[in-house]
Amino acid sequence: MKFILNGKPVTFDGEPDTPLLWVLREDQQLTGTKFGCGIGACGACTVHVDGEAVRSCCYPLLLVEGRHVTTIEGLSPDRSHLVQKAWIKEEVPQCGYCQSGMIMAVSAVMARKPLPPEPQVYKEITNICRCATYHRIRLAIHRLYQEQGE
Repeated sequence: MKFILNGKPVTFDGEPDTPLLWVLREDQQLTGTKFGCGIGACGACTVHVDGEAVRSCCYPLLLVEGRHVTTIEGLSPDRSHLVQKAWIKEEVPQCGYCQSGMIMAVSAVMARKPLPPEPQVYKEITNICRCATYHRIRLAIHRLYQEQGE
């Protein structure tokens, strides 16, 4: 399997039904993407495939052949992405375990042109935060909309 990972070509010779998450964490040593539930429900494993948010724990590698995969490490190596900045300004993380997936989910929505209405974004982000930092997540998303001129 060949694909582009954070802008660099990658080849994986394992089974095509291997979940993308395990290739990222075990083969590529990119541990920012977390294992949470293993069934695609919690969103801790969210990454982008060709700009769309996907749950990598149940996304077979064969679906990324020839495509672009972006992890939290590839979103911005210096935390300068607008979503990361909003997260920092609003002090969103508590334990932080789910936050890379949450940031990847929100950044996929914020990359759309035109932006969906702010209330729609809250419905689209289905990631789970066990620490219940949802109020701060909403504040960060609201900040993003204000900064984008919405």
